Amino acid sequence: MKSKTLQITLVYIIISLFMAIICHKLLTTYFSDTEPSLIFLLKDIFFILTTALFFKYILSKNEKKNIAIFKKLKETNEEIKESNEKYDIVAKATSDTIWDWKIQEDSINWNKGIESVFGYNPLEVGKTSKWWFDKIHPEDSIRMSIKLYSFIEQKTEKWQDQYRFRCADGSYKYVLDRGFLLKDENGRAIRMIGAIQDITKQKQEEQRLKLLETVITQSKDSILITEANSISGRIPKIVYVNPAFSLMSGYLPKEIVGKSTNIFNKGPNSDSDELKKLLTAIKNEEECLIETISYTKQKEEYWVRFSMIPIFNNEGVISHWISIQRDITDEKKLETEKEQLIRELTQNNKDLKQFSYITSHNLRAPLSNLIGLLNLIDDIPLENPELEEILAGFTKSTHLLNETINDLVKVIIIKDNPSMQKEEVSLQEVFENVFSQLSFQIELHKPIIKLKFDKVPLLNTNKAYIESILLNLLTNSIKYKSENRKLKISITAEQENHKAVLTFKDNGIGIDLERNRDKVFGLYQRFHNYPDSKGLGLYLVKSQVETMGGTISIDSEVNKGTTFTITFKN
Repeated sequence: MKSKTLQITLVYIIISLFMAIICHKLLTTYFSDTEPSLIFLLKDIFFILTTALFFKYILSKNEKKNIAIFKKLKETNEEIKESNEKYDIVAKATSDTIWDWKIQEDSINWNKGIESVFGYNPLEVGKTSKWWFDKIHPEDSIRMSIKLYSFIEQKTEKWQDQYRFRCADGSYKYVLDRGFLLKDENGRAIRMIGAIQDITKQKQEEQRLKLLETVITQSKDSILITEANSISGRIPKIVYVNPAFSLMSGYLPKEIVGKSTNIFNKGPNSDSDELKKLLTAIKNEEECLIETISYTKQKEEYWVRFSMIPIFNNEGVISHWISIQRDITDEKKLETEKEQLIRELTQNNKDLKQFSYITSHNLRAPLSNLIGLLNLIDDIPLENPELEEILAGFTKSTHLLNETINDLVKVIIIKDNPSMQKEEVSLQEVFENVFSQLSFQIELHKPIIKLKFDKVPLLNTNKAYIESILLNLLTNSIKYKSENRKLKISITAEQENHKAVLTFKDNGIGIDLERNRDKVFGLYQRFHNYPDSKGLGLYLVKSQVETMGGTISIDSEVNKGTTFTITFKN
């Protein structure tokens, strides 16, 4: 196929020849007397061919130039197309937010990262730098703006900064912004292209690591970090020790970091089995905790609690060991003192029990003799009233002493035997036994007593203990009744879930709990000036209740009465 230049040249020749022939015909027709026209025709044809060749040359040259220009434009378009395709691929592949700022026009475009990273839809995104700067945190905005415009004025090509950028939901993200400046032939900044990277997690991790570093450096415990691999029979090479290690061991970091050595100095009193246990744990990549005697750089002895913890990477391969050491010398001294004190207290307790048994046994025989003699004296008529009064007081004191010894023996038995046999006990029968023992006092004072046991007729407990408890409480109610009103006593039993709640209530003179709450159930505690008060009753009650696995509480008000609440598992 002929080129376009050749086609144009041929068209030119054909048209020119056609016009020349037409002109020749006209001349020969109307001007026959002129000189022969053939010569003119040949001259025209020659001229036409000559100009056609010249015209072809010019067209050919222009065509080559146009082809070169077209080829260059095509290559440029291909490069632009390829560049745009790469830009689109990078924009899709990266999680960064890419921006393009035409500085002179103050026109800025964003890629889809502004939506996926910060949550802005296209309608919310502004087209000027003002929208961008408005989204920067107020504390960072001025600093960032000054640095950016200073960078543009200095015409430095590359720029980067960190700041907080506001999301569509109002929260802020830490970002790393990098930009590249484009200049015209005069060096004037005309365009800037950049990428914003979300580094919020990185910043949070940096803050967390900074906190951890502060904890490690400020910790009073010695902390070491070692490499993963160890030379046979040795601790792995140490890469870090905190200041507490130097204080505890006397070794400076430069004296131990980078060395593969035993982390504690072995001495004559060190436990070699514990060291073997540690080395075995390192070999098996297991956590280990030991206690042994170690020695400082100055050969001073101290107790150390030593843990070795393996650290694994994402692939489950051990990367480091962390060791935490604590000086427990004072703790060990306290343990030794505590053990010694326990041994002494145990021995003293045994001695006190033995003394109590001996005392009660040695006192019982004389008391029995005294009581027997007093019973004999009752049969002898006395004419001297003073002697009769003395003997009456002596008899009362002797019986009171006998009751006190009996109560003390009960307390000793309870404390010496914390476990006892339980059985199904009828509360009604228990109170009948208690009433029979206090029949004289009940008949004398005639209290109003209300019993309600229908919800808990049976109680799984020790019969002797529950009788003793109720006997003491009922005795106290009668003993400490008010002289201004009739004595009323209410005793009820309720079932709450798996517990039996026994409530003992009276309207006696009461106890001032604001002053005596912590002493109510104490030994030898008296709250009223009664001559026959021993201060043992409530202590004995509490001991018996707790021995049976129960609890007892008190609620009392002076001149209004007292309520005891006893709870048992049933």
